[in-house]
Amino acid sequence: QVVLVESGGGSVQAGGSLRLSCAASGYTYSSYYMGWFRQAPGKEREGVAGISTHSLSTSYADSVKGRFTISRDNAKNTLYLQMNSLKPEDTAIYYCARGRSSALLALRDHATAVDYWGQGTQVTVSS
Repeated sequence: QVVLVESGGGSVQAGGSLRLSCAASGYTYSSYYMGWFRQAPGKEREGVAGISTHSLSTSYADSVKGRFTISRDNAKNTLYLQMNSLKPEDTAIYYCARGRSSALLALRDHATAVDYWGQGTQVTVSS
């Protein structure tokens, strides 16, 4: 079965960096678009970044452009999110997601764009 396992979350001060990883198994990883979403307390889940099957296309939420970088290693079945210049408003649970199609790159309508989710990893940024 499809399994997505995130790691790398934690607590950091504003301006710091974290690198999230998502280990995928149970399917042909290189055939699927992948992405990162996040959900802060009391807010809806929102798209953060997406990447195409062979990394030719990426997309980012405006709030993270220039600070976050999504990447993938198809040989290791792993998705990454490098987060720099972190802000308190980046505090959320971050979820790895497998896309049903290229629609994932739009980073919205995730209920239809995503077919599998990881369990999430907490990121807390203090001021």
